[in-house]
Amino acid sequence: MLSSHPRGLYLLFATEMWERFSYYGNRALLALFMISALAFDKQFTAALYGQYTGLVYLSPLIGGYVADRFWGNRRSIMVGGLLMAAGQFCLFFAGSVYQNLSLAVPLFYLGLGLIIAGNGFFKPNISSMVGQLYHAGDARKDAAYTIFYMGINLGSFLAPLVCGTLGDTGNPADFRWGFLAAGMGMLISLVVFGTLQHRYLHTPGGEPIGLPPKRLTAEEKKQVDQSLTTIDIDRMLVIGVLSFFVIFFWSAFEQAGVSLTFLASESTDRTIFGWTMPTSWFQSLNPVFVLLFAPVLAQLWSSLAKKDREPASPTKMAIGLLLLSAGFLVIALGVKQIAPGVKMSMLWLVAMYWLHTLGELCLSPIGLSLVNKLAPAKFASLLMAVWFLANAAANWFAGVLAGFYPEAGKPLPVFMGWQITDLADFFTLFVVMAFVAGALLLLLTGVLQKRMHGVR
Repeated sequence: MLSSHPRGLYLLFATEMWERFSYYGNRALLALFMISALAFDKQFTAALYGQYTGLVYLSPLIGGYVADRFWGNRRSIMVGGLLMAAGQFCLFFAGSVYQNLSLAVPLFYLGLGLIIAGNGFFKPNISSMVGQLYHAGDARKDAAYTIFYMGINLGSFLAPLVCGTLGDTGNPADFRWGFLAAGMGMLISLVVFGTLQHRYLHTPGGEPIGLPPKRLTAEEKKQVDQSLTTIDIDRMLVIGVLSFFVIFFWSAFEQAGVSLTFLASESTDRTIFGWTMPTSWFQSLNPVFVLLFAPVLAQLWSSLAKKDREPASPTKMAIGLLLLSAGFLVIALGVKQIAPGVKMSMLWLVAMYWLHTLGELCLSPIGLSLVNKLAPAKFASLLMAVWFLANAAANWFAGVLAGFYPEAGKPLPVFMGWQITDLADFFTLFVVMAFVAGALLLLLTGVLQKRMHGVR
């Protein structure tokens, strides 16, 4: 199966793998750094985390537009990567002077700002280039996005282990080494892409992809502006509806970087034969499960397709939301079982991350592939950015929801009139939210399929 794909896919795989190593290495340390080194409280940390990750996924709207209109994918990726590397090194310097908050905090904010801007140019463009390697109706696209998604998760798996080992030592002075490793990962991504892009990034017919758009004459512009059909509009509406539903998925899923990090740090027994596992390592569970189960699900979809029983993409995404709900049900039951002053077994977290990963595999690579198949060619990068806009709203919402995490010595939080008295109540929020969203999407699947006009 692997040899049947163009070599450009593996170049994009490697580029994205190292960029995700950089981003998730940063994410594994971010909340811990804010609390332990910068002395932020949990509520402020959760809000700032949500704002930062939300803006990370909002900035692709600008990056996608610039690429489609002016720079093309390749130049946007290089500029974005350089900005992100600079941001990681700013975080390294912030960690180096963390005891001087008047200097460390501005450096910290500058670093986050550069990463936000850089991601805007990098993220939508590399994702949209995957689809350009194939003919419009090529049946290999879903498999290609699954392979590409494995690259994302290989980087995500390595990042907490490497950056967490270096930075999450219990000594605030060591966070800088984790951020330094994240910055080096971003530089490797740029070197790989910069040296091999001209050799491997081309269409099946040999035409280079990712170049700046050619300048159109006035007559050509008029023709392009009139080229959207009713089918195009219907398909764009489907992208919009599905983008709305993924907000509920990612706002719960992204608790991994905040409330689930608090849970792992404070309420989970991390001792293995006398050795205490770093909190940040739990964030490697999701990507390692992706690497193990992505081929299984890819084979499942392929087998069902041969029997003409493969679920439509919206159905797969609804299943993803229901699996996410099941994962939070596991953790809600886990925290309910523990007595005051006792920590829960890490096996509850392992089970939750396994279910979350299966849900993610039903939703995220399928969504990336579907956006590429539904989007009109001239809006490919921009509509990929719209997809990431849903992630922006979700990450912001994740930070808001994490602010309801109950904290000893502080007033009990209230969510829409419901008082959250303990951790079980808090995680039940996500059980209900994900289940309702998944059930509604399942009911809407038939309507959405009609508006997809043959795309599955």
